[in-house]
Amino acid sequence: MSYRIAIVNSSSFGQVFKEHLEQLQSLGDVDRFRFPADIDGVSLAKKLQGYNIIIASVTPVFNHQFFEHKDELLLLSRHGIGYNNVDLVAAHAHHTTVAIVPPLVERDAVAENNVTNLLSLMRWTVASNQATHEGRWRDRAQFLGHNLSNKTVGVIGVGNIGSRLVEIMHYGFRATVLCTDPRQNDLAISQHGGKKVELSNLLAQSDVILLAASLGTDDYHLLDQRAIAQMKQGVYISNAARGALVDEDAIIANLKNGKLAGYATDVLENEPCSGNHPFLTLPNVIVTPHTSAYTVECLHEMGEKCVSDVVAVINGKMPCNTISAPNK
Repeated sequence: MSYRIAIVNSSSFGQVFKEHLEQLQSLGDVDRFRFPADIDGVSLAKKLQGYNIIIASVTPVFNHQFFEHKDELLLLSRHGIGYNNVDLVAAHAHHTTVAIVPPLVERDAVAENNVTNLLSLMRWTVASNQATHEGRWRDRAQFLGHNLSNKTVGVIGVGNIGSRLVEIMHYGFRATVLCTDPRQNDLAISQHGGKKVELSNLLAQSDVILLAASLGTDDYHLLDQRAIAQMKQGVYISNAARGALVDEDAIIANLKNGKLAGYATDVLENEPCSGNHPFLTLPNVIVTPHTSAYTVECLHEMGEKCVSDVVAVINGKMPCNTISAPNK
């Protein structure tokens, strides 16, 4: 059997570590594709006709319409840990194996970037660096920031990455860490240094809020105008999970009126970011281009995993971290 491999919307796989691309090329024909994030499933299937293996990014959406027109697809290997853009039920019904990167591969990198962006925001790092480059050293009094140590920090989502954030906040910054996650019990959260509370309590008491939740139906625009109204005055929010966890219009309005002190995000509801996004006009916002997993260590392991998925399927084996197996 001949194998045709499509790398879809990934800007990093095989780019930094060329050996991963070369390994795939030794297994079959490999092509790169870049599609709009909102391409419909039928069109996506037609564009990828004949490809029986896909290395997939966080976009586009591989929905039931896609799989209904893609029965030749053997494997969809996510170059990442999230899979909310893949219809697992449809993949299973149409005999497609879906595998993801083991969550621990991204745990430290994503958590560290969430904290990095937060601190850059709280300490005006980007703006003060720019001032120095412009010869405005004496303007340093303009960049009066806030400590993170000893604050009350709310962590929304205490799974793989969120639990690491709890540890960093508790042990590294002596913070009181309030957590909300319906999938985690009090004991599990306390073992990382946090305290489980209701979302309403977290919103009311936190000085800083860190987003690490997965995106489900119930989590869409979790932080909307109503949620923000329950927060303290001058809260900082940092998001390295999914852009649609927040209502961006509500975030913008409350940044402008001072309710929120700042917003740091590595993710947007619609990616990539357009040059005229309102976030880019606000001084109290930091936007990074979905690079939380972009460390040498993390990207290398992610690439290794995708290659091993392809090798496994070609050899008639099941990849590690398979989340949907063929219905055979």
